[in-house]
Amino acid sequence: MRYERRERRGFVRRFPPKPVEIGKEYDVEIEETSRRGEGIARIKGLVTFVPNAKPGDKVKIKITRISRRFAEAEVVGEAEVAEEAEEPAEEVEEAEPAEEAKEE
Repeated sequence: MRYERRERRGFVRRFPPKPVEIGKEYDVEIEETSRRGEGIARIKGLVTFVPNAKPGDKVKIKITRISRRFAEAEVVGEAEVAEEAEEPAEEVEEAEPAEEAKEE
């Protein structure tokens, strides 16, 4: 009895286009640690392994390799802090005294 290999027709597992490109830099936060001890960050859902990083680190990474289900990157520096995040806190502080003036 001879077994023949059948071709699958109609079903081809395709992976969606990746949200990252080799050589580009991204600001990420390391979320957890892999079994190999590398930091794990997610960029639009794509798991990215970052060596020499630990959970809680906010770093700038450069993509070095992309595979079907994950990407690998290296740390190139610390992530830049957005100054815009500080501005709303100042606006809230300014709004409070104005409300007190209305009560009088």
